[in-house]
Amino acid sequence: MSFDLSARLWSNRKEHFFRERYFKPVKQAGPHCVSTVLAILTGKRSSYFLRLQSNGELNTQDPFSWSVFLRPFGMKLAYTPFDVRKLRFYMDELVSMDDLFLLCYYTGRRTDMLRSPDEKGWICGSHVVVLHRDQIIDPFGGEVVHAFDHHCNERHTKRIFRIVPADHPRGL
Repeated sequence: MSFDLSARLWSNRKEHFFRERYFKPVKQAGPHCVSTVLAILTGKRSSYFLRLQSNGELNTQDPFSWSVFLRPFGMKLAYTPFDVRKLRFYMDELVSMDDLFLLCYYTGRRTDMLRSPDEKGWICGSHVVVLHRDQIIDPFGGEVVHAFDHHCNERHTKRIFRIVPADHPRGL
């Protein structure tokens, strides 16, 4: 029986969409990494996305809703093949693609993410950062850190998205 043990994160290595863009770091206020990351990507204030979240239009656990609000800014999210390995196992490939990604990772202990949810549905915390070229823009501290030096490398992957143009055939 033959099967693949892994997959590349993105098949077309020559595609580059947002290498030349500049993204201003923004520090999140409270536990609002999703709205802050969307603000970083779009240049809008995070309060704009917090309003959408409080209205129920933006769901922090539904990346499709994030993608909907990126479209007016010429962007959308595209899933990449990933599993629960630590992000450091993806970082060489991500940095070599020299473009724009969202990296989502679990912040709990190694065993937390695989346990059953509690009575409210909670399993463990997570966080999202922007990877632009070889720099991570982390909304938690509003700082920019070299990709290989960021603490996310020791965290387990929740999701990896490539940011693609809104009219790209692949994406959410």
